[in-house]
Amino acid sequence: MSVAVCCAAVLLDALVGEPRRWHPLVGFGRLVTSVECCLNRAPGRPGLSLLLGTVAVVVLVMPAVLLMLFAEAVLTGWWLVLIQTLVLCLALSLRGLVEHGRAVAQPLARGDLPAAQEQVSRIVSRRASELDEAGVANAAAESMLENGADAVFASLFWFLVAGAPGVVLHRLVNTLDAMWGYRNDRFEGFGKAAARLDDLLNWIPARLTALTYALLGDTRLALQCWRRQAPTWESPNAGPVMAAGAGALGVVLGGAAPYGSGVKHRPVLGSGVMPTAATVEASIELVRKGVICWLVTLGILAMVVAWL
Repeated sequence: MSVAVCCAAVLLDALVGEPRRWHPLVGFGRLVTSVECCLNRAPGRPGLSLLLGTVAVVVLVMPAVLLMLFAEAVLTGWWLVLIQTLVLCLALSLRGLVEHGRAVAQPLARGDLPAAQEQVSRIVSRRASELDEAGVANAAAESMLENGADAVFASLFWFLVAGAPGVVLHRLVNTLDAMWGYRNDRFEGFGKAAARLDDLLNWIPARLTALTYALLGDTRLALQCWRRQAPTWESPNAGPVMAAGAGALGVVLGGAAPYGSGVKHRPVLGSGVMPTAATVEASIELVRKGVICWLVTLGILAMVVAWL
């Protein structure tokens, strides 16, 4: 039944996409901001700040996880399948990923750099106005590869491991990390609990995603880039995903990137040509093909188990 729910959620996401209004994660984001304003009152005291950040994670995440545990305990039959499908669909964001990526790739392909810069500013935190064509393609391709791991493959993984409660736990913690996981005076201590928990929850899914990218592209180069370049990346999970993805596509990602705090000199990932609009499209296809491969593999395994 879990495989059927995964297929149904992916299909529903492809047909409907994310809600334009009243998305649960949007409301959760507002709640996160309110809680952070109330509890993040000790940025100069690392120990207390870490404690308050940990309390904030528990307060924000556990009620939703407990609600999902209760739902799975009392619901049966098609009601349970419906709830699981809706929860997983809301967490996936595959269609949204494709739409955001193509919104950058299409103007970039026709040479409209300002429009591409405007669109890429919606999915990355870099100073988009300072990016050239290769920089825009670099940023968008990195976003496709990394968010494919965070918002698609990790959601599928945690549903298979722990059902709807696992999906909710991962997605909410991932959202907290996106909002609080910054190494600055404001969030260095307060956001550490969310960041470390997100690293833990994404460790296995990130490596499964990296392996998926490698198998669907230039496998040898992808595995080489993963082994050699991933350890140089700041994030323990984004490194394998983007290094393997860049190698699979045969392009160069990473490098210098302008942020509000200045230019950040990041390690180079991958090997080959510089990224273009075609690289963004290829990144999208890599994620989409990966999802199909996961579903087909899960279906085959389910039939084998049923036959045994």
